[in-house]
Amino acid sequence: MPERVARFGRIRQLRPEGFGDATEPSGERLARILRSPQFVDGAFRNPVRTRRLLPGTTLAALQAGLTEHRARRRPAQAVPVHRLTAEQLAVPPASGLRLTWLGHAGVLAEIGGRRVLFDPVFGERCSPLPGFGPRRLHPGPIPPDELGPVDVVVISHDHYDHLDLPAVRALGASGAVFAVPLGVGAHLEFWGVPPERIVELDWHESARVAGLTLTAAPARHYCSRGPRTSRYQLWASWIVAGGGHRIYHSGDTGYFHGFAETGAQHGPFDAAMIQVGAYSRFWPEVHMTPEEGVRAHLDLGGGVLLPIHWCTFDLAPHPWDEPIERTLAAGLAHDVPVATPRPGEPFEPAEPLPQRAWWRPIAAPGAHEDADADTQSLIRVPPDLQPPASHPDEDDSVTART
Repeated sequence: MPERVARFGRIRQLRPEGFGDATEPSGERLARILRSPQFVDGAFRNPVRTRRLLPGTTLAALQAGLTEHRARRRPAQAVPVHRLTAEQLAVPPASGLRLTWLGHAGVLAEIGGRRVLFDPVFGERCSPLPGFGPRRLHPGPIPPDELGPVDVVVISHDHYDHLDLPAVRALGASGAVFAVPLGVGAHLEFWGVPPERIVELDWHESARVAGLTLTAAPARHYCSRGPRTSRYQLWASWIVAGGGHRIYHSGDTGYFHGFAETGAQHGPFDAAMIQVGAYSRFWPEVHMTPEEGVRAHLDLGGGVLLPIHWCTFDLAPHPWDEPIERTLAAGLAHDVPVATPRPGEPFEPAEPLPQRAWWRPIAAPGAHEDADADTQSLIRVPPDLQPPASHPDEDDSVTART
């Protein structure tokens, strides 16, 4: 037995630091996890039955990742990133609320006189290994050292495209407070963030940080920084309120009834940042399609919809621009105000929204017959891509399993 323990210790030492903390929790963190209503039969569970991948589709999913829409999975030209500057950020928002999409799920929210950074990714790849993993399709809109002071960093879950070691290192040195789902704080401590600057919340728990109220809300997803699903790390969507404003960030999630419950308890919102990309027929229960994202936004009473989780990384076998096109089509059908800023372009939900289709001229050749960058010229959603009439979570009597 001592030899096995020593061997395991040597293997752990070989793990790249970006994997995070691989030890089982202890002390008060473990006690809180064991008390959580979400922790059932030795692992965190989803609010409804959830599978990472549909049974028997592993090889088909791998093949699709290698072959489907290969010519359209990346933009044909450079993404027109707006170069955000410290001078722009020094001017406070006139309405008291300003959002800047940094790409993928990263959003800088200026709310109540404070700066909140959701799911920042500063690394070149979302991977623990240098030179491997999905590479950025566009540069970051602003260097981290020009970002200025950030009051709170909010993390939705521990996947590499949401919990990024370079971002933690840069922001950890700045003195920011990190708000994370229960158990995820272990990774931050492993990387040197002081425990007193980590706020870990279970679903439905709230905390006051820098004069803002932060609330962790349910989501339908999972955590993992390796091949296996993590047992002791929770995932969440987030609500931030302050200065008379209220915003919502979905993180990663499949569609489920919880959006309506969250909207009833915490809405309506000035704006909601909703995941609309990286969906697939192989994992329909852990990522929303664009149509499901719009449905979730309506359930929430989300105000302005800011589509996130697209554009920056190739993470699923769909065309690069498909998520935003389908989101716009669904939003138009339901009279949802959709903001379409370029990465790095600030906007205020209370002001006229950025609604230029900047991605059309740079999408793969032939992707759009009308590439005049006018969002009123929406492409039609093909019948085979229409949202299903029902959802797999309608039988909520089934115990959820990740």
